[in-house]
Amino acid sequence: MVAGQVYIGIAISLGIGLLIGAERERRKGAGPTRGSAGIRTFALASLMGGISMAIGGELLVFITTLAVGGLATVAYARSNEKDPGITSELALVATCLLGALAIREPVLSAGLAVVITILLAGRTRIHRFVRDILTEQELHDALLFAAVALIFLPLTPDRPISFFRVLNLRTLLVLTVIFMLISSAGYVAVRTFGSRLGLPLTGLVSGFVSGVATIGSMGVRALKQANLLRSAVAGAVLSTVSTVIQLIVVLWITDVSTLGALWLPLGFAGLAAVAYAAIFMTHSLRQQRTTEGTSGRAFSLASSAAFAATVSSILAVSALMREWFGATGLFVAALVAGFADAHAVAISAGSLVAAGKISAADAVPIILIGFTTNTISKIVIAATTGGRQFAIRVVPGLVLVLGAAWLGSFLRF
Repeated sequence: MVAGQVYIGIAISLGIGLLIGAERERRKGAGPTRGSAGIRTFALASLMGGISMAIGGELLVFITTLAVGGLATVAYARSNEKDPGITSELALVATCLLGALAIREPVLSAGLAVVITILLAGRTRIHRFVRDILTEQELHDALLFAAVALIFLPLTPDRPISFFRVLNLRTLLVLTVIFMLISSAGYVAVRTFGSRLGLPLTGLVSGFVSGVATIGSMGVRALKQANLLRSAVAGAVLSTVSTVIQLIVVLWITDVSTLGALWLPLGFAGLAAVAYAAIFMTHSLRQQRTTEGTSGRAFSLASSAAFAATVSSILAVSALMREWFGATGLFVAALVAGFADAHAVAISAGSLVAAGKISAADAVPIILIGFTTNTISKIVIAATTGGRQFAIRVVPGLVLVLGAAWLGSFLRF
């Protein structure tokens, strides 16, 4: 191991010990009942881990950690409190291990140290959140989400199945997880900021993840809680703003000349989305606080599965179109691919322009066709998830944004 790397690792070990130790020192208290470990103890434990890794490797780290753990156990046994807890003792052992890790993975160890310090410092807030704010139903939903995302998703086979090999179980479950995540984000945002701001903010941010899933999530929220209709519509339309921003970013990265040819269509589309969303944002902000709903569930597993089924149907139809018309033409390929993702079409077209295969002017209708079929997907999702009242408010906005993009194209050329 290079000497310079060892010096950096030891310095980071010391920093880790001081960081975690500073937080523990503030919790240590004073007098006969004070805690056994403060800033100096944590700094020494971290340094011991770093030095052990530097001079003896994993075996010496194991012995050192056992020694630190033994001392922590003795300190716990001698505590005078009736229920002292073992947080500081566990933190001391973790600090020793992080000090050792800093020799080989300094960035990872430093990041973990920050996470541990945040957990320690947020004790009161975390306890209050779990005991007083988090409901039994919300805890159940969190466990269900963790089971789907961390257990079922990794075990799901990642390979195409049947129907022109366009459907993939892993992809469909990922869509379900994204839908559940966006629904949960909207639920948390409503509880944190209120429905007047929470859902629109969630729609804008979640639109960068998946505009289709965001609209579906907002539709379910509006259907279950009618008083959130205007805020959900604003969030759904604002997700289209995110789609336009993403298109601008990916084209700027892929080929600037293509972005130059599309600046008017994308500008018109973005302005139309912002203006339409602003109408519902205004109505939402005028709602009384007493009408803001915080009841309900973070997400519905049945609605999430229904969303994945709807997207699967759209993909199946697009595969059938490819089979009938072929995928040799760029326009047909863009038409089919756009049902799933407008950004993939933009990247493909921009790459062709960058490679000199087509001109920037030729790429414009290709990208707008992908944008059109992607909007059709959003319209279908809005109509099938949010009910009539949601659909008659969101669909005109989507059509307006799409029309503005094509209008910009006609004016541009």
